[in-house]
Amino acid sequence: MIKYYNTKCDNGNIAVDDTILVKDLEASAGSKILEGFKPLFSAEAVTRLESKGYKVSGKTHVGEFGLDLVGEFSHYAEAEAALKGAAAELVKKGEVKAALGVDMNGSTRRAAALSCVDFLKPTYGTVSRYGVISCAASGEQVGVYAPDAKGVKEIMETIAGHDEKDGTSLKNESYGYTISYVSGKKVAIVKELLEKADEETKARINAFADGLRAKGVTVTEISCDIFDTANTAWQILMTAETCNNVSRYDGVKYGHRAKEYKNIDELYVNSRTEGFNFLTKAVILYGSDVLSKNRYKDCYDKSLKVRRVLFETFEKLMESYDAVLTPVCSKTAYESYDIHEAFGKVFEESVFTALANLIGVPAMVSGGVQLMGKHFGESTLLSLAACVEKEGK
Repeated sequence: MIKYYNTKCDNGNIAVDDTILVKDLEASAGSKILEGFKPLFSAEAVTRLESKGYKVSGKTHVGEFGLDLVGEFSHYAEAEAALKGAAAELVKKGEVKAALGVDMNGSTRRAAALSCVDFLKPTYGTVSRYGVISCAASGEQVGVYAPDAKGVKEIMETIAGHDEKDGTSLKNESYGYTISYVSGKKVAIVKELLEKADEETKARINAFADGLRAKGVTVTEISCDIFDTANTAWQILMTAETCNNVSRYDGVKYGHRAKEYKNIDELYVNSRTEGFNFLTKAVILYGSDVLSKNRYKDCYDKSLKVRRVLFETFEKLMESYDAVLTPVCSKTAYESYDIHEAFGKVFEESVFTALANLIGVPAMVSGGVQLMGKHFGESTLLSLAACVEKEGK
């Protein structure tokens, strides 16, 4: 599940997922198409951690371009009966202090939930994406795995802040994160998402809600029907952007190159055919379709408009609440399945996670459940998670 891992883990060691560049360490994003690629520089988040004395101890496996559920279809990982995220498992076992992961379609949050560790996908633009193998630039974000909210806060304070090398980076030079009292806060449980989860997941939500109530938080169940729409819109935008971004991998300059070809067209076709797995090919085909002349206006352009509407709808909702409490997955464990089923399975599970990617709000996983908040509301999410974690000890 991990490459280049240094087993001598001291306090301060950080794992980095394989979509984040670390100088001179192979970066494949879980794909054969990038086999052998070694970057000449490190991602900005990695550089900031190293400048503060943290040590990157290894690269963790991810599913090809982060498109699967939790990393099960990495070209380099061994097949496992129980599906777990590599970075999340290292944090759970205490082998690293924390880990960085790129949240593009919810795989990092699902992995954190299954391993019962914390993960924060911060507000879009607060952590530099420079040095990320990008697929869906308008919604992907570097986030942090840690054993608890306090650990997430520590790493976030190091990596967050403006980076002029990243055109999507916000102008704030730094961000302050606090963990404080939560008494008087208001949290909403989304009925429609709760109904999509199994009984064990519902029990986790109820237990987390009880923990919040014990600390003086008002928890209310509400009806909110925007999540299915958000999922559809994000999958359209995500596949379109991924289709464009992976088109650079052609077997010419770096990565996998087919051994047999007669001309440049065959080189492209054969290299990509051999280098991409079925799920990535399905995403490329779907993305090509929604970007086509006949579908662009009805699919891609309309999804951009939906993004704006849902942004405003969620902002309106957050005028009444400090956070939204939802499942992260429909179940507490996944079973192995055939890759030909992956496109549909990922779409179904992404209903819990897509909104945060679509509109750029922060999402925190703790105790196997998810908290979403308003833009720059990370401190509230950290505080809510920390109060339940402390209650459970």
